[in-house]
Amino acid sequence: MMRAVVLEEFGGSLVLDHVDTPQAASGQVLVRVEASGVNPLDTKIRAGKAAHARNRLPAVLGLDLAGVVEQVGPGVGGFQTGDEVYGLTGGVGELQGSLAEYAAVDARLLARKPKSLSMREAAALPLVAITAWEGLVDRAAVAAGQKVLIHGGAGGIGHVAVQISRARGAEVFATGGTESLETIRGLGATPIDYRSTTVEDYVDRYTAGDGFDVVFDTIGGTTLDDSFAAVRTYTGHVVSALGWGTHSLAPLSFRGASYSGIFTLLPMLTGQGREHHGQILREVAALVDAGALTPLLDDRVFGLDDVDQAHALVAAGKGKGKVVVNIGD
Repeated sequence: MMRAVVLEEFGGSLVLDHVDTPQAASGQVLVRVEASGVNPLDTKIRAGKAAHARNRLPAVLGLDLAGVVEQVGPGVGGFQTGDEVYGLTGGVGELQGSLAEYAAVDARLLARKPKSLSMREAAALPLVAITAWEGLVDRAAVAAGQKVLIHGGAGGIGHVAVQISRARGAEVFATGGTESLETIRGLGATPIDYRSTTVEDYVDRYTAGDGFDVVFDTIGGTTLDDSFAAVRTYTGHVVSALGWGTHSLAPLSFRGASYSGIFTLLPMLTGQGREHHGQILREVAALVDAGALTPLLDDRVFGLDDVDQAHALVAAGKGKGKVVVNIGD
C-alpha cells in the first residue's frame, strides 16, 4: 500500500488515504514520487471547473512530478532503476496523478531530471515548460532578432516563456502588474505595466507601431483581444494557452496575422503524441543545465498532509513562484 491524496467529489475535500501501490505495465515505469508541482489547473479540476481534463472520480490529482525510477515495465527502453526523472504524467482522464508516493506512468511522458535542479525545482517545470515550448517553438518558431511579447511574464507559464524566448535569441517584452515588474526585469525582459499602459502605447513605444512578431497570451479573456491588437501585420503570430470564450477576429484578420491555440493535455488524454512531451522535456533539461532557464519557486514547504493549504495558496493566486508539494521525506 502507499499513501495518496484522493478526490472523491468535485468541490470536496482531499482525503489522504492508503491505496494499492501500482505496478509498471507494458510501456510504463514505476516512479517513486519525490515532489509534485501544483498548478492552477489542479485547483480547477478539484473544484469541478475543468471538464476538459476529463477526470473520473475517485481520482488522485497532481499533474507534474519529479522522482526516481523504481521499476521498468516490459517494452521500455532508455530508463533504468535509479534514474531521476520528471514529467507531466497524470491527474487527468484516468491517469493517476502525482500526489502519491508512487505512480506508474507512460515512459514516453518522462525525461531525465535536469542535473542542476533539486526534485522540488524539477517538479515545478513540466506543465508550464511544455506549454511554453509548444507555443513558442512548435507553433510560432520564435527566432533570433524577433520581438516577442509575453502576457503574464511573471506567471507559471510566462516566466518560462520569457526564458525560452531569450534562449532562442529574441528580444522579449512582458506584461504584468506593478508587483511583478521587477521579477520580469530580473528574467531579462522589458516589463510593461498593463494597468497603466494601453496596448497602443506599448506597441508604439517598443515596435514603432509595427507590432510584435510573436505575442504569447497566458491569461485569456480580454488579454487575447489585446494580443490581436498588438501583433505585427502579415508575419505576426498570436499564440494562446487559454483561447476560450468568444472573441472578434477582426483585429487579427485586418493585420493578416496568424493564431494558434495550445491544449497541452491532449497527448495525455488521447495517447497520441506523448513522445513529443518527453522530447520537449529533454530540450528543457538541456536549457536548464546550460544556465538558460531557472524555475521560480515559492519557498513555503508542503507535504501530503497539507495539500489543502498548497491548493488554497494557488487558487488565491498568492504563490510567489511555483508551489510544490514534497512527497518523499
